[in-house]
Amino acid sequence: MRRYRFETDEHEMFRASLRKFLQKEAVPYYDSWEKERIIPISFWKQLAEMGFLCPQVEEKYGGLGLDFSFNVIIIEELERVGTSLVGVSLHNDIVVPYMESFCSTEQKQRWLPNCVTGDTITAIAMTEPGTGSDLASIQTSAIREGDDYVLNGQKTFITNGINGNLFLIVVKTDSKVVPKHKGISLIMVEEGTSGFTKGKKLDKVGLHAQDTAELHFEDCRVPASNLVGEEGHGFGYLMEKLQQERLVVAIAAQIASEDMLEATTEYVKSRIVFGKSISAFQNTKFKIAEMATKVELGKSFLESLIEDHLNGKDVVTKVSMAKYWLTETAREISIECMQLHGGYGYMEEYKIARRYRDIPVASIYAGTNEIMKVIIAKNLGL
Repeated sequence: MRRYRFETDEHEMFRASLRKFLQKEAVPYYDSWEKERIIPISFWKQLAEMGFLCPQVEEKYGGLGLDFSFNVIIIEELERVGTSLVGVSLHNDIVVPYMESFCSTEQKQRWLPNCVTGDTITAIAMTEPGTGSDLASIQTSAIREGDDYVLNGQKTFITNGINGNLFLIVVKTDSKVVPKHKGISLIMVEEGTSGFTKGKKLDKVGLHAQDTAELHFEDCRVPASNLVGEEGHGFGYLMEKLQQERLVVAIAAQIASEDMLEATTEYVKSRIVFGKSISAFQNTKFKIAEMATKVELGKSFLESLIEDHLNGKDVVTKVSMAKYWLTETAREISIECMQLHGGYGYMEEYKIARRYRDIPVASIYAGTNEIMKVIIAKNLGL
């Protein structure tokens, strides 16, 4: 069954193939991945073999040359399994697009093929221990010395920080320029580079199978040829690509809401209390009706937003709205659904428990929801 107006027979077949693959290779193992606190690299290789890693990459670099609509399907189907698979979307839809847009032909030839095969797993490092949403104030420096840049600093909360082996680092190449965002650049750092070390795997409240880590740079010498785009243009590149990153978060939040609603609707029909199903009580009916309405509104808004993005329109304001509203809605729905599950909702054997702890961070990453409101207000002329 097609989910969006823009879907074709090809999309339908792509979704069916991916869903079948995930039911066999992800769903049975997801709980163990959560306990082990990491997704095995072998799963990434399986995704690659099936064509689900970076399908948008041009064929000359090993990809399928598909448009973002196919990536949307991947984001959705991965989220249906569990939010800890978010690292795949980060690779496909956030980091690799920087390379496609801003890397030179030589750099693309060097890096993109392995991103498609799963031999390379990427990550992007923006956040620092003392700097979150204020990207212009990062402290990690990259000083040019001859044919190299020498990096010093620390990054934290880095998705794919353990499995990753190619990192897009946001650095300060000029600390004196005004305004300060003009001193921001992007540099690729490969695992094994002298002076670059990974810190501990961070222990999070949720997203247990998703590997998050700290990164450390101490006199880390990187070839100047690893500079992405032009020096000093990094902030502009980030602003351009954050539009899609926030859309990815919004899509995942919508699917999480739909999944929670579906599971809870089935649960309240089967759970008997005082001689009748929970679904027979008026309060339950009202709660389900309220959530179903929010889910339907979110789906309609998201569909038009995806279509605008596919058509190359500027959707900064709308995508900020979607990221803010859909993640907040998902959090509200997780609370309501857990309540309707009663005590069982607090048990790990029920999916709602995992959703409940995985959802909150979506309102923080890709720019906090407070920042989304600042962007919306500014673009409304306030």
